[in-house]
Amino acid sequence: MPPHCAHHLLQLPCLAPGCAYLHLGRPCTADGEFVPHGTPPPPIPQKAPDDWSPYRNRIEFEVAEFVFKKCHMSAKNLDFLCDLMAVSLAKHCDTPPFADHKDLYNVIDYTGECPEVVPPWMNDEFEVWYRDPHAMAHNILANPTFKDEIDYAPFREYNASDDTHRWKDFMSGDWAWQQADTISKDPETHGSVLVPIILGSDKTTVFVGTGNNEYYPLYASIGNVRNNVRRAHRDALVIIGFLAIPKTDKKHSKDDMFQIFHRQLFHSSLSAILSSLKSAMSKYEVVCCGDSHFRRMIYSLGPYIADYEEQLVLSCVVKHWCLKCIAVRTDLNSGGMYRCRQHTDFIIGELHEDILWDEYGIISDLPFTNDFLRADIHELLSFDLLHQLIKGAFKDHLVDWVAKYLKAVHGTKRAEEIMSDIDCRVAAVPSFSGLRRFPQGHDFKQWMGDDSKALMKVFLPAIEGHVPGDMVRAFRALLEFCYLVRRNVITEDTLNQIQDALGYFHRYHKIFGLVAVKEPWCWSNRHNALGQMLVTNQRLDKLAASRVDFNARGMLTGTILSSQHPTPDEDEQAVPAIAPQPGDHAIEPQPHSLAKTPQPNRAKTVAALANEVACIRGDRCDPEDIPTGSYPQNEGKLQVFNSASATFLAPSDLSGVGGMQWEHIRACPLWRNEYPRNDCVFINTDSDAQGMQGLEVARIICFFSFIHDWEGYPCALIQWFDKIGDCANEDTGMWMVGPSFHEDGSRNLAVIHIDTIFCAAHLIPIYSSEYIPHSLKFYPSIDSFRSFYVNKFADHHAFEIAS
Repeated sequence: MPPHCAHHLLQLPCLAPGCAYLHLGRPCTADGEFVPHGTPPPPIPQKAPDDWSPYRNRIEFEVAEFVFKKCHMSAKNLDFLCDLMAVSLAKHCDTPPFADHKDLYNVIDYTGECPEVVPPWMNDEFEVWYRDPHAMAHNILANPTFKDEIDYAPFREYNASDDTHRWKDFMSGDWAWQQADTISKDPETHGSVLVPIILGSDKTTVFVGTGNNEYYPLYASIGNVRNNVRRAHRDALVIIGFLAIPKTDKKHSKDDMFQIFHRQLFHSSLSAILSSLKSAMSKYEVVCCGDSHFRRMIYSLGPYIADYEEQLVLSCVVKHWCLKCIAVRTDLNSGGMYRCRQHTDFIIGELHEDILWDEYGIISDLPFTNDFLRADIHELLSFDLLHQLIKGAFKDHLVDWVAKYLKAVHGTKRAEEIMSDIDCRVAAVPSFSGLRRFPQGHDFKQWMGDDSKALMKVFLPAIEGHVPGDMVRAFRALLEFCYLVRRNVITEDTLNQIQDALGYFHRYHKIFGLVAVKEPWCWSNRHNALGQMLVTNQRLDKLAASRVDFNARGMLTGTILSSQHPTPDEDEQAVPAIAPQPGDHAIEPQPHSLAKTPQPNRAKTVAALANEVACIRGDRCDPEDIPTGSYPQNEGKLQVFNSASATFLAPSDLSGVGGMQWEHIRACPLWRNEYPRNDCVFINTDSDAQGMQGLEVARIICFFSFIHDWEGYPCALIQWFDKIGDCANEDTGMWMVGPSFHEDGSRNLAVIHIDTIFCAAHLIPIYSSEYIPHSLKFYPSIDSFRSFYVNKFADHHAFEIAS
């Protein structure tokens, strides 16, 4: 192996627990001079309490945010609204906040006075639409709401109990540590903050059937922001551009010159978009961060997230070759030397294009990363979980292979009957909060990414009994791999589980060998929508930035009316420096709570509730036959509720910045005036046990509350489910449960405090090899079957607790 590639195979030495680059990310003055540790940040420049610039007052800001961000009002309707306001205010000798839509857009777009010296690219015109990624990074670093969620130096974490390595946020990874090694060796950049620019792009079709509506959005973020901020969608991931999609007629689409032009346009566009970062990659710049400290910043290109087809273009590698090594494409498992920038540049200068193509799988074009320091495209490529695993491996391969397998084994007619039953099973899956349903099964034409993710969560039980066990195990291995790599925290044990899942998939998938940017687009007028979408996103970001600024100065407390007519108490109350926002890390776990409004037409006493439940559920026992002494000793009235809310920690799912998630659990006799809905839940029975060992499953019959000794008790009437076996099913990896009954056939019911409820649980019937009626709806599924899988693939939180 050449010495210039050997560094790819070296392992980093194991360092002491909790070590970090303490000399990186140090605060400094505005001139770049380091300050002693503990020095408070300089005072934030104070603005006048009535400075709403670029708006004249609060009303202007609220109107702009309301019509543009919340109502998505069209320009025509906005002009009409301004005319109405002008007429109504004319008699008061006043004018509306905005004259028309152009006036509104100009105010939102205003970025302050133009500086005397601007980069040349700001005045140039390009076919590629983009925003300045340098300004994007500044906005994120300076955002005060992120000040406690940004890592200014790489670090390594270890579990205190067993001293094993754990990875959570980007700056805890080995790549960030290696980059920090490099910038620390240079006296000019020593002590600076490493700011990795994370990129991603995804060619997408917004609408089908109305012409060329393909778009190529380019996303960007910085690696310093922690994962919980990005998952909470808090403006830490932004669209910075739309790349060009050159097209030609069929006669020339395969022409070599056109393909070369296509690749070169792609790389030159990325290079131009990112060029504003180049100077700060070798010489630090001083930036005021969200905590008001100044710090030196050094930028580096970080991971580029893309699917395989796009990775080929990014890395200039021939299709069917490995992107990471030079193993022969006909025998990828043989392994080979890792690709690296130095080796690729060397052989491009020494060998003919045909030899590069045939023997190394290299296209002689140079990737855009060659224009930037410390950037090696082969190191930076990161696979796209949605397109390569969920949509690619799962939907486009495994699901299609099932249909082909059934046709090869059973013939076309019989295979269609089985696939029809699989569709019925998918359609009969009980509802679950946040999980989309498939009323017609999985057979529809226009698949989107969210469709593939939703089908993945319910498909495994639907095929069991119709396909061999190894096929079920292959699906299970792929699903477990997808969930494991997406965990909020990765440990050494998680890496072992990931490797095991990958090994199981390669082992069991051989059975198949038998076979042989959307929302802003909706706001545009669909004509030349590319620029409109980027401008729309830019305006939304500016509105969000204005709200952060006004919140930080306490200018958005109360309502517009209260701000115009403040009470004496309101004037005296102190306002927080930053108003808390939904999903912020300041939220603490709260006890579960019932709905705010009780149901007026439901039972008011224990006896009435027992009678109501018996009528709804069809129990054989008559409440009148139950001895009065068996009733709970409560003479007061009950209040019955249709739902309760649960708050719990679920950092691997889309959640608040602190990782908290909030969901409704429903027990409604007539949901949406159509059908009864009684959700299932996990009940915490042993806090010290792991996963399902400390949880039981139950179905909510109803929620109610009563008062005893002047204290309220929120409760739930539940039916217990018994676990089937002492471990998860071997093929599906999911626990099995069934409804619990007494010896006389009556249901095993119980009343529990709602605080013992952990979160909602999703059950899917165990269909076995039996066909189900086409008329079976999803809502009576829990009553129609006697055994169920506890669906650990419903979401990431379920995967972590029900495995």
